[in-house]
Amino acid sequence: MALPTLLNTRSPLAAPAAQRAALEALPLPRPFAGAAASAGHARLVPTGTTILQINLGKRCNQACHHCHVDAGPDRTEVMGDAVVEACVDLLAATGIPTLDITGGAPELHPRFRDLVVRARALGRRVIDRCNLTITTLPNYAGLPAFLAEHQVEVIASLPSYAATQTDRQRGDGVFEQSVQALRAFNALGYGREGSGLVLNLVTNPVGAFLPASQATLERDWKRELKRRYEIEFNALYTITNMPISRYLEWLEQSGNLDAYMTKLVQAFNPAAVEGLMCRYTLSVGWDGRLFDCDFNQMLDLPVEPSAPQTIFDLADTARLDTRTIVTAPHCFGCTAGAGSSCGGATT
Repeated sequence: MALPTLLNTRSPLAAPAAQRAALEALPLPRPFAGAAASAGHARLVPTGTTILQINLGKRCNQACHHCHVDAGPDRTEVMGDAVVEACVDLLAATGIPTLDITGGAPELHPRFRDLVVRARALGRRVIDRCNLTITTLPNYAGLPAFLAEHQVEVIASLPSYAATQTDRQRGDGVFEQSVQALRAFNALGYGREGSGLVLNLVTNPVGAFLPASQATLERDWKRELKRRYEIEFNALYTITNMPISRYLEWLEQSGNLDAYMTKLVQAFNPAAVEGLMCRYTLSVGWDGRLFDCDFNQMLDLPVEPSAPQTIFDLADTARLDTRTIVTAPHCFGCTAGAGSSCGGATT
């Protein structure tokens, strides 16, 4: 049975303002802005927009314990047609090379396939952030074949190559369904050398600690998934759990919040600031509002007021590329250790 979302259980942390307040109340050794300044970024600014990441909504067939989106089957937020069209128009009007589609489960959106087809027709690289189990639903069994037909890069969530750890984080039976989905992708050529069909996996720790070495984990995962299940993939991305939404609730309830945030601050890596995803990604919410990253979106921290605030106000990215990026305590999650982004470690 799916874990109830914070919204459905009427948790105080369902409100982004309550999440921000909980983080801002912590007695951290220093603010993120000060840490970034110590790394030579007194003003954190974009390096240019190369990824348009759009969140199609919070509907999902899963409700994972760590989800920073608080997504689930009971969520109703879905991107409207006008926002979808504005996103396609922006791609057509600019040289942004990559469309990164996320959710929730983005494939549940009624315009998902249309969006993929149109973005690929514009010559854009398209990424689908897939939870894998969506492909085991009857109406979505043909999804892998559709993605392969349009050469969509798949970034698939899988916390562990062990069933117990995966199911603990994502729900009973998720690991078995994920293996089934990965085999279906492999059968189409995804993850196979020379196929041109990219299948990357993304993992985050099950607990209050930082990810291990991405390179080391990738070697282990490739060996074990091949040995145990004959599954192949291209790369493994490690992502630090962000103290947002349901993971924030778990940190509070388990008494780990102070220690975890202190750990993130103490593990600050100046070199990770260079590769922060907010410096090259523009995040579009389901309602068309603009954010520096998906994490800021979930905390309701829009781009600075002097920048265009919605996709409808944006004809190009020139004005956005001069903005100051909005930061807060959660940003330490992206600069701890080897760094963390939607593309894995940054250093």
